[in-house]
Amino acid sequence: MNEKPRKFKGGVHPDDSKALSASKPIQDAPLLEKYTVIMHQNIGAPPELVVKKGDAVKKGALLAKATGFVSVPLHAPTSGIVSAIDKCPGPTGLAIPAIEITADGSDEWGSPFEPIADWRQCPPAELRQRVADAGVVGMGGAGFPSHVKLSPPPGKEIDTLILNGAECEPYLTADHRLMLEQAEEVVVGAAIIARIIGLDTAIIGVEDNKPDAIAALEAVAGRYNVRVQALPVNYPQGAEKQLIYAITGREVPVGKLPMDVKCVVQNVASAVAVADAVVRGRPSIERVTTITGKPVVRPGNWRLRIGTPIAKALELAGGISEQPAKLLLGGPMMGIAQRSLGVTVMKNTSGILLIAGDEVSLYTSEPCIRCGRCVEVCPMSILPATISQAVENKRFDWAQQLNVTACIECGSCSYVCPSHRPLNQHFKWAKVEIQSKLRKK
Repeated sequence: MNEKPRKFKGGVHPDDSKALSASKPIQDAPLLEKYTVIMHQNIGAPPELVVKKGDAVKKGALLAKATGFVSVPLHAPTSGIVSAIDKCPGPTGLAIPAIEITADGSDEWGSPFEPIADWRQCPPAELRQRVADAGVVGMGGAGFPSHVKLSPPPGKEIDTLILNGAECEPYLTADHRLMLEQAEEVVVGAAIIARIIGLDTAIIGVEDNKPDAIAALEAVAGRYNVRVQALPVNYPQGAEKQLIYAITGREVPVGKLPMDVKCVVQNVASAVAVADAVVRGRPSIERVTTITGKPVVRPGNWRLRIGTPIAKALELAGGISEQPAKLLLGGPMMGIAQRSLGVTVMKNTSGILLIAGDEVSLYTSEPCIRCGRCVEVCPMSILPATISQAVENKRFDWAQQLNVTACIECGSCSYVCPSHRPLNQHFKWAKVEIQSKLRKK
């Protein structure tokens, strides 16, 4: 029997705007003439290039190898020629190294991994190595190497595996469609991950505004000893620490990780990538992405290969009906605003969102009025207004003492602030300064 989920502190309820794409089945994107594959697609060390300009590659071929434990390899999204190794616009606005592949049109697989059909009998270490070799990362947005999460250090007992199917970010419906259309792959991925970390079961947490996805998962979950937990709609329900508390009642202390409370969390899209790597022997070269927003002619969900230019992705959705005011990768709460259509799809590109001009308010930040709303909605129980003032005065040491590093950058405080203060941006700035100081030491 499912326990009643717990409500974490704080949170907000923005208009979810999911109706634009929630009913749109996943479509496979057609083969493009060129793909520009950004090299560094994971948290941790970037991979090392193993191809050069002019090389012929097959689909799934190794383009770059992992350079350490917290690193993942990169594979070709199609067959063709490595036509350039240069820099392209990155999602943060900086030019970053990328590999351009000109497709040969055959889309021919090279030598994919040997499928592990009987994964229930396969040693966990071998399954974990397959996840690493396939380049699977956290596809909910973080891009953290999945094999690292599935390698608890000695002495770290894990008793709970949670799959994040909350998809609480407004507009995004890629995970929803994945759970609805590929429920068995989600559940098989969960079961494989559970075997890797030595568990017999897993829990999939899904917000209860997706009853069709919950029903689809429950129809197959029992065959793999997986449980589906419906969760109340409350942003940021899908944040790791909030998800863990909602399902288990355990609180992850500041500065600690889910493993410190015996939990591992993986995204449902990552679970499908794990199932693909193990059962089908395929590396991580594609992902389901929501293309949406009022200016988009045909909002929907597409299975895009890594290296797909954002401009081409928008063409798949029929182009635009009006000039957008903003282009975001991700959702409106945590997504990153872009200044170039030359940015390409990465393993963690969950959404491509266009915001119309009449949906964006141009405003000037005003002084804090001490209303306390940011404190009420903060899911991490920090003091956003006070930290923001510390940052404005470049007192990053003070911000650090006030636990700015505990901020999960959900944007709830910015969302409710009547003075339109750039709280989330202040916290990101503070973290960069604190990390820079630590590196210098």
